[in-house]
Amino acid sequence: MAESLLFSVAESVLGKIASPALQEAVAIYNVEDQIHELRETLTAIKAVLLDAEEQKAKNHLLQVWLDRLQEVFYDAEDVLDELECEALRKQVISRYGGVKGKVRRFFSPSNPLVLRAKLSHKVKEIRERLSRISTEKVQFGLNVRSADNGGVHTHSRETTYSYVNKSDVVGRDTDKEKIIEMLMKPVDDENLSVIPIVGIGGLGKTTLAKLVYNDDRVKEQFELRRWVHVPKDFNLNTIIEGIIQDATGQSLNNLDTQQLQTRLQDTIKDKKYLLVLDDVWSNDSRRWKELRDLLSVGANGSKIIVTTCNSEVASIMGTHPAHNLKGLSHRDSMALFKRWAFSEDENHPRPELLEIGNDIVKKSQGVPLLVIILGSLLRTKDEERYWAYVRDSETWELAEIEGNFLPVLKLSYDDLPTHLKQCFPILSLFPRGQEIWAHHLARHWIALGLIRPTREKLALEDVAIEYVKDLWKRGLIQEVREQELTLVFKVHDLVHSLATSVAQNYCATVDLDTAEISERVRCVAIATASLEEISNYDGVPPFLRKKTSKRLRAIMFHYQVDEGIKTRKFARMCISNCHHLRFLDLSDSSFEELPSSICNLKQLRSLLLINNKQLKKLPHTICELQSLLQLDVGGCSELGELPKNMNRLVGLRYLYLTTNQKSLQESGIQYLESIHFLGFEACENLQMLFEGTCRLTRLRELEIINCGSLLSVPFGELISLEVLRIQKSPLMSISEKKGGFPSRLRVLSIVNCEQVGELLHSLDESARTLESFCVYDCPSFTAIPEWLPNHTRPREILLIRCPNLWSMPQGIRSLPVLKELRIEHCGELSRRCKPQTGEDWHKIAHIPRIEVDLIDIQWTEV
Repeated sequence: MAESLLFSVAESVLGKIASPALQEAVAIYNVEDQIHELRETLTAIKAVLLDAEEQKAKNHLLQVWLDRLQEVFYDAEDVLDELECEALRKQVISRYGGVKGKVRRFFSPSNPLVLRAKLSHKVKEIRERLSRISTEKVQFGLNVRSADNGGVHTHSRETTYSYVNKSDVVGRDTDKEKIIEMLMKPVDDENLSVIPIVGIGGLGKTTLAKLVYNDDRVKEQFELRRWVHVPKDFNLNTIIEGIIQDATGQSLNNLDTQQLQTRLQDTIKDKKYLLVLDDVWSNDSRRWKELRDLLSVGANGSKIIVTTCNSEVASIMGTHPAHNLKGLSHRDSMALFKRWAFSEDENHPRPELLEIGNDIVKKSQGVPLLVIILGSLLRTKDEERYWAYVRDSETWELAEIEGNFLPVLKLSYDDLPTHLKQCFPILSLFPRGQEIWAHHLARHWIALGLIRPTREKLALEDVAIEYVKDLWKRGLIQEVREQELTLVFKVHDLVHSLATSVAQNYCATVDLDTAEISERVRCVAIATASLEEISNYDGVPPFLRKKTSKRLRAIMFHYQVDEGIKTRKFARMCISNCHHLRFLDLSDSSFEELPSSICNLKQLRSLLLINNKQLKKLPHTICELQSLLQLDVGGCSELGELPKNMNRLVGLRYLYLTTNQKSLQESGIQYLESIHFLGFEACENLQMLFEGTCRLTRLRELEIINCGSLLSVPFGELISLEVLRIQKSPLMSISEKKGGFPSRLRVLSIVNCEQVGELLHSLDESARTLESFCVYDCPSFTAIPEWLPNHTRPREILLIRCPNLWSMPQGIRSLPVLKELRIEHCGELSRRCKPQTGEDWHKIAHIPRIEVDLIDIQWTEV
């Protein structure tokens, strides 16, 4: 089902209205009637949204109506968030009292109607705007359509056929031979094998399947060969009809389901066949099992090839590991480009055009369809100026000009579930080609309110990580690797362009000299990294001065910026003009004190103040930000004590600290899930943070960098701790005095620590839950602990730049779930782990993924 983004936003607003937190706020401020009417109107509009999205291309007025609707939906989210935030603040004030007199008077029992009237007026205004827009829908004749009986299919899928002109295909010989080898290989234990081919749209999955299907060796191997383009909903009757019609050419219009199934089995019974199921989207395992059972009457050795963008589909259907199709090499891409960009009689293309063409091909990143589109776009053009224009333009814009690539890749977005449709556009805010850590992206999503709580009541970051994994399965993120049980990935340039395209009314990348942004934009990423790139900068980007910025929810930067760009004036303008901010990046700033008006950002969830070398003080008003989820003052070396009322930050989960900020000891913060200490000079100062009223019983992640001795840190008392990272901090024997290590520890990462041996000795009986074991830059690390092979859970071992490691323990062969081993510049150990010839190779050869000295020795998908 392909619901629209606007449909997703409508569902999000309705979900927020139904949430317990919002219902509690509604009761506190007595706006039940207003919210009820808002929900009714919104439900009525949502019912026709899918039909409206499908018709908008033919009706300009309908597109304008939808744009207005999107704006009011986002404004409704802002008002509902504000209502929820004010209710939370009222509860905190009731519990702890006011921070300052202004707050106390604001929530005074003698004046409770002021805030109620203000919020009631805002809800009423939203409801009235939505009602006016709703009445206009009559003129468009829209039909009610639910997500279950028809979605938005703005881009139809072309039916594919088995014919291919082999001379048009470049660079797929190796892939073809691998698939054919699997087809020819006999299988003893099953009569039906399924080989999935996986890759993003435009990569050539169908073309590869055609090459295999039409190979003479394959024709000789199989008595029957059938090609079916699979319907998106995996309709069983349609698939069966396709198989039978391809075999017999007969019309099947008069046959019912039972007759179709009988005819299918009669067609393939006891015959060795090859079936290609092209372009499979559905991950409905039940329907696949029904079809597989029908197909199992074929002769032993029958094979099925499945092409899909979704690795989950491949996992459900495949009996072989998926063949993950990669992009073409630059050499093959260039050969394909020449074939399409120059006429056949043009034996010697002009060198200047070839040079530009070489740069153009690099932008394609090996995607054959895009190479063909760009080549055909230039075939009739011989002006060097036009070729340069194509080279310097965004590949996505060029693909849209040609009109072929957009529908192919857009299908992957259309197929996303509702919750991912809102999350996916945020990828456009990250620079092209940048490595993205999943937990960083997760916190962006959480700050923007895009993560929905689950019935299982999982932590929001865990839910967000599942969202990232879903994007991975669907092929929308690439180069995914797991490090310390955290996913790290990149976004293909074309997928980034897709995210930019679908985010154009929500996200924008701007420069510091951008004059204006659209009123509908809610999130901006500032790409300018240096003052040299702009002129007449006075501390505030022009777009921030405009009314169009007042609805912004996120302000972030692509790169580390020059000192002097983010001044106190910049911070003050963000705060005064953007009251709905959820995410504010003031890293690398140059001011001594954060403006006290920060308390006006009631919905702020992430505040980054990283590496502000001048920051000396945080205002006490920061403690009024009850929705604040993440506070990062890492690298703020001049920052002294934190405000004393941090316990009022009841939403704070992620905290990054630097130097001796002792006041956290008495803060009473209880709900932190992640805390990062940088540069605590003495062990007693670090120790104090774990005592007093600061009981970190929910702490899941602890990072300690360049701190004093850890002798007194009560690790064993941190009962929920799952991730521990220690860097440049003296380690001593800590197991006996402070209760050893946490019983739930899953990740241990040690960087540049001298007493690594003592720490590992203390883990002997405490590492039963350990899944990731990582040691970096530790010359004193001479032997992998003997206890490691005695445990059953390690999935990942990283040994990086430990030059005095000698050998791998024999017991490493007994680790049942170990998936990845990375050894980098570890002297003798690196040599001993070389494939085939190394003395320790036989101990590790069973591990699916092995990297030695930055070379992938073997890398199997797991």
